[in-house]
Amino acid sequence: MSVFNASRLLGKTVLITGASSGIGEATAILFAKGGANVILTARRWDALQNVVVQCAAAHKAAGAQQGGRFVPIVLDVTDKNQIASFLNKVPNELRSIDILVNNAGYVVGVDRVGDLSLENVENMFATNVFGLFALTQLLIKDFKARKTGHIINLGSIAGREPYAGGSIYCATKHAVNAFTGALLRELVDTPIRVTEIQPGMVETEFSVVRFKGDKSAADKVYDGLQPLVAEDIAEEIVWAASRPPHVNLAEVFVLPVNQATATLNYRSPRL
Repeated sequence: MSVFNASRLLGKTVLITGASSGIGEATAILFAKGGANVILTARRWDALQNVVVQCAAAHKAAGAQQGGRFVPIVLDVTDKNQIASFLNKVPNELRSIDILVNNAGYVVGVDRVGDLSLENVENMFATNVFGLFALTQLLIKDFKARKTGHIINLGSIAGREPYAGGSIYCATKHAVNAFTGALLRELVDTPIRVTEIQPGMVETEFSVVRFKGDKSAADKVYDGLQPLVAEDIAEEIVWAASRPPHVNLAEVFVLPVNQATATLNYRSPRL
């Protein structure tokens, strides 16, 4: 038995939201390397095309004999009409989706209650919560009919414990945690698997968005410690997806070694 047996991914079809950068991008590339077909969705067409090129290169370099279809589709998960018509844009041969990775999400600002922008609040809930719920509901009946499928939701340490300055983001990720837990229980009499990946501090473009494009402010969040990177979380996602059919990693809580909670971490002193 190999350390990481990816043979169960061969020829599988994976749908990833938020696949244009960060964790979604890294996950798409790793699934491609494992011999899967990947449907990549996000709002940015040019960025998606770049990830498709990387997927094709990873698949070729791995010498995978199955999979190899990489389809970019522009999708705004907050748009009900786009979600309702989404499957019409998927090539017929890829409509039997095996794995859904609900990765799309974002956070903006560190404002406290009383100073929150209601527009930002609505947008975070629309992306992090509604989009995840809607994509899952779109596919779940087909999963049940085919008696197969795996739903992998990107949660967060913010869904385990709230922290000051993150009230809305924490609320959205607590919603993801509750939804995922309820779904796990609803599907207990089926072979459909449900997983929540809960990262701690991950350094990606996500952090820059939180600070409204201020990269120096985003960099300070990780000053003095080594954070996780997108590829670390991609490995956990693909690992969960590649387990035997009777094995379900219900929750994967992953932190950098110098982080213990949302607010407790150790930073090396500057010399």
